[in-house]
Amino acid sequence: MKKFIETIKNIFKIEELRKRIVYTLLLLLVYRLGSFVVMPGIDPTQLGNLQSQASEGLLGLLNMFSGGAFGNASIFALGVMPYISASIVIQLLGIMIPYFQRLQREGESGRRKMNQWTRYLTIVILALQGPAYMANLHVQLPEAAFLFNGFTFNVFATIVLVGGTMFIMWLGERITDRGLGNGISLIIMVGIIARLPFALFAEGGARVTQSAGGGIL
Repeated sequence: MKKFIETIKNIFKIEELRKRIVYTLLLLLVYRLGSFVVMPGIDPTQLGNLQSQASEGLLGLLNMFSGGAFGNASIFALGVMPYISASIVIQLLGIMIPYFQRLQREGESGRRKMNQWTRYLTIVILALQGPAYMANLHVQLPEAAFLFNGFTFNVFATIVLVGGTMFIMWLGERITDRGLGNGISLIIMVGIIARLPFALFAEGGARVTQSAGGGIL
């Protein structure tokens, strides 16, 4: 333990490394704070049913990867999963389509173009997922939860969701460039760690309930 503490002290003695650590932690803090910022036009006191649904099944998985933002109707609700999906699709295209194969062989310039295509595809995926998320909100939340309504509000909310994910991507890129490690991976890890205690508590509560029900029978 003493050796571990000494190692930590030595790390913070290196100025460049110390700056990178602090920079990374600050940007991760910005991400976590943004996960609690509810989208404009939605009453945060009416989110109980959405948060309950977001703790189960596939929605629970999405909520965990978004660090709880999905269940909070946050500006970061869609998280980085659209970017991950776009990255996978672009990588597959690099196997099948000659144009993307050439980009993979072009080194740094090709990588920048691939990243640009990934961003474009991310926006397309977000443009599809944003309205789907809003439709889910209209199902899960009471009418009183929406301070505004109608087509215009849904378009505005979709733009906010797209902007939220693009901002997360920007945070990830800044961490990769000026912080420590891969920014997107760190953002996903922080989100999972933030939701893990709640997931374990919910699982434990479900098992206790099942055990109690079995005892009564």
